[in-house]
Amino acid sequence: SDRTVLWPPSVTERQRRRRRSAGGARRAQSSARPSGTRRCGSARGRPGPAGSGSGTVRPGRARGERLRHGTAWPGSPPLTDGPSLAEAVVLESAPFRHAVIPGFLAGPAFAEALRDELLGLGFRGRRNDLLSLWQSEELGASPEPHVAALRHALCEEFRVWLSAVTQIELEPTIDISCAKYEYTDVLLCHDDELEGRRIAFILYLVPPWEKSDGGTLDLYSTDEHFQPQQITKSLVPSWNTLVFFEVSPVSFHQVSEVVSQKCRLSVSGWFHGPSVARPARHIEAPLARSPHIPYDHEILYEWINLVYLDMDSQAQIQEEFEEQSEILLKDFLKKEKYQLLCEALENKEIRWSSQGPANKRLYEAAEEDSLPDTLKKFLQLLRSEALFLLLSNFTGLKLHFLAPSDEDEDAGEGQAADTTGHSSPKPKQEETEQPANGNPHQPHQSDNTPEAQDSETQSGSGTPVCAGELRRWTHGHYTLVHDSQATEFALDLLFFCGCEDWDPEYGGFTSYIAKGEDEELLTVNPEDNCLALVYRDKETMKFVKYINHRSLARLNKHPNRTGFWDFSFVYYE
Repeated sequence: SDRTVLWPPSVTERQRRRRRSAGGARRAQSSARPSGTRRCGSARGRPGPAGSGSGTVRPGRARGERLRHGTAWPGSPPLTDGPSLAEAVVLESAPFRHAVIPGFLAGPAFAEALRDELLGLGFRGRRNDLLSLWQSEELGASPEPHVAALRHALCEEFRVWLSAVTQIELEPTIDISCAKYEYTDVLLCHDDELEGRRIAFILYLVPPWEKSDGGTLDLYSTDEHFQPQQITKSLVPSWNTLVFFEVSPVSFHQVSEVVSQKCRLSVSGWFHGPSVARPARHIEAPLARSPHIPYDHEILYEWINLVYLDMDSQAQIQEEFEEQSEILLKDFLKKEKYQLLCEALENKEIRWSSQGPANKRLYEAAEEDSLPDTLKKFLQLLRSEALFLLLSNFTGLKLHFLAPSDEDEDAGEGQAADTTGHSSPKPKQEETEQPANGNPHQPHQSDNTPEAQDSETQSGSGTPVCAGELRRWTHGHYTLVHDSQATEFALDLLFFCGCEDWDPEYGGFTSYIAKGEDEELLTVNPEDNCLALVYRDKETMKFVKYINHRSLARLNKHPNRTGFWDFSFVYYE
């Protein structure tokens, strides 16, 4: 059966637990487990169900004695006795093992006091590719009486019961933390997996809550590759309700965006136990790369603002690019061509396909065979031999055989250029001379880069190649940094359309970060008729920030504009 009744326990079981409690709390072991955080193969923290960091807790004898003597709650434990629950708790097996326990804490007074203690803590904002939320300090040693009492009860009575019903041996340690989600806060799809984590839990201390408020705990089914497929269950937060689930290779979940002004407060963490084997990582098929197609310079004069075809302008652009490793070229296309492009993007005949999986990306990509001629011709421009050469002139990269290289310069100039970092970047020779703007590879579609292949594997003998797509961005879309991204030297090109009055507060910007860090090195905001060029090194990653509910306010001014488009291409020497 996929439904197993867990609660209430039998009277005999309750008596056994009380005898164990009367015998004294288990002593803390001598070595503490470090609080476990990770970020897709890096040192950055990956939050759990409540989206916060964690502090490791080991219950001590003194704390248990204080509870038994009634220091925190005179005469009663903090957890509701099983028989007082209105309904039996059921262990559900789909899409992965989980259960919901309503009325988890005994009596409203304790839950309200716990909530007040938590809200009195200091919270700091956390913002990265995966999340947007407010996090308290770790609760592992928090002295607040109701927090400490809850911590002890989870470590002792609840842990013993949980171990029995899940048949998982759980250590007398937990990670525990607190987070609050406010308007537009979100925690995107992830699986919680980290060595030793076995059971995740979330205790909700929220005001009356509806599904329309957002903030649901969404559970995903998985495909044959153990990748998240679709949301099959959404749990609406409810006051004094605890949810737990087994952490596994398929425990993909998210906290949906909060779209009301309510505060979603929760305490969450993990119980630890023996690690389980993880299946081999699935390698996605990369976005195909191809050499340039034979179009001469006439295609440039047809499309591109003549300012950018002037040799003096190109020299100035290259100087700036070699200094900064990035540049934004405004009014890049001729005005009339840009207008035609925008009109073509509104064509209802274009087929858009959703790109996933959700733990890596969510946006729409155009199916090229459905595009009107104007868009097909612009894609031809982006893949043309003439543009490869123009990009070489803009950047100093050797993307065309006619582009000058270091070997073409005299030795003195070449050495000086190498010393200052102003020469053509050489992926196989440099380390990371331009860490600020080398940019990472994004998930395969959004970065247009493969996950386990380098450019020479795909393109053969170092022939310059490119890969790209036309993307549509609306509310709820994003890309994430993830373990399996390839990292290699390359040039990113982004060209934006339909960005009138786009506010950075909406999200949708492209952030470049150093591998393993949260600090942004560069942000590219969507801007009409602008061409962004960014040179990526091996230690840089990128993501497109989640587009939040604020973006819908733009409809008041632009009723037909739900988002924007970009042409995302990557070029390799």
